[in-house]
Amino acid sequence: MRRFADRARSPPPQSFATDEDVMTSRTDSKSPGTSVVELDDDSRNAVSAAIESAAALPGALLPILHGIQDALGFVPPAAVPMVAGALNLSRAEVHGVISFYHHFRSTPPGRHVLGLCRAEACQAMGARALEAHVRRRLGIGFNETTADGAVTLEAVYCLGNCACAPSALLDGEVRGRISIEMIDRLIDSCGKQP
Repeated sequence: MRRFADRARSPPPQSFATDEDVMTSRTDSKSPGTSVVELDDDSRNAVSAAIESAAALPGALLPILHGIQDALGFVPPAAVPMVAGALNLSRAEVHGVISFYHHFRSTPPGRHVLGLCRAEACQAMGARALEAHVRRRLGIGFNETTADGAVTLEAVYCLGNCACAPSALLDGEVRGRISIEMIDRLIDSCGKQP
């Protein structure tokens, strides 16, 4: 009984990341690991607008992050301290939500975003072969962007288009019954448009 009581009084190990480990709000030339770029005025205004529009909502963090990503295409690491300060959260908490949800990006996407459905219905209809083809063709994996900046490849988990599997999402538009030939045409069109 005594050993259990002794263990109960000892502090837990501190193995989680601190705010400074996760994110800094400025570029620091003395610390090579801290390369967060400052926001330009337009981006700072977009982040502020997203915060102002949703800060009073219950559970405001997700709507704010969605607002930032909708406006900028991603959630810049330099926005994390702004969001954390507005919601009285730690930067680590905000970063944890961004990194937990597949939807949020911390880097700018390519000119086109191609999402391949990886849900069961699409897999049963050949999505894995389609995924392998796309990865080979583009030379990238999920959450990566081609060297020319044309396409960012993302995994999505059910587009609600199961009857027309396999499905893909190109720049927000759902496409169904995707074949290798069709995905090649979609990829080709991404290289031709600005």
